[in-house]
Amino acid sequence: MAQAEGQHHPAAAQPHAVAGAQHVEGQPHAAAGAQHVEGQQHPLGIYFKIWGLLFVLSTASYLVDYFHFQGYLRWTLILVFMLLKAGLIVAVFMHMLWERLAIVYAILVPPLLLLVLMGIGAIEGGYTFFTLGTFFGAPVQGAPVAAPVHAPIAAPVQHR
Repeated sequence: MAQAEGQHHPAAAQPHAVAGAQHVEGQPHAAAGAQHVEGQQHPLGIYFKIWGLLFVLSTASYLVDYFHFQGYLRWTLILVFMLLKAGLIVAVFMHMLWERLAIVYAILVPPLLLLVLMGIGAIEGGYTFFTLGTFFGAPVQGAPVAAPVHAPIAAPVQHR
């Protein structure tokens, strides 16, 4: 026994402290606990600002179709606006902005890894399709087709 029977640790006599609550001398614990707020409180202004920004990004996304952008520019703009909107929603409305970095990594790294693996699969799939066309003669659009190689034609044989 490290301590004698009649002695107690000074913190053992006090009620368990709640995170963020301060014990004020002369006041009961309930009054000191009134200062404690459960969870995180964020000002509503940030939610309204993000809502407005999401509205602007959605409008820009619709303007891409309105101005008839075509090709890679169209798809690049649509994907950029989509990723910006998704990032804002995850960061603010799902409270990832205020989470620890370990939780952020645990949630964001697996989908990013899946995207990388899907990209590798798409590249490999295109290579496999091109290789099948090259070796087995299936027509591949956009790929140059080699002329078949034949043996030289010999003179016809005369039968008697």
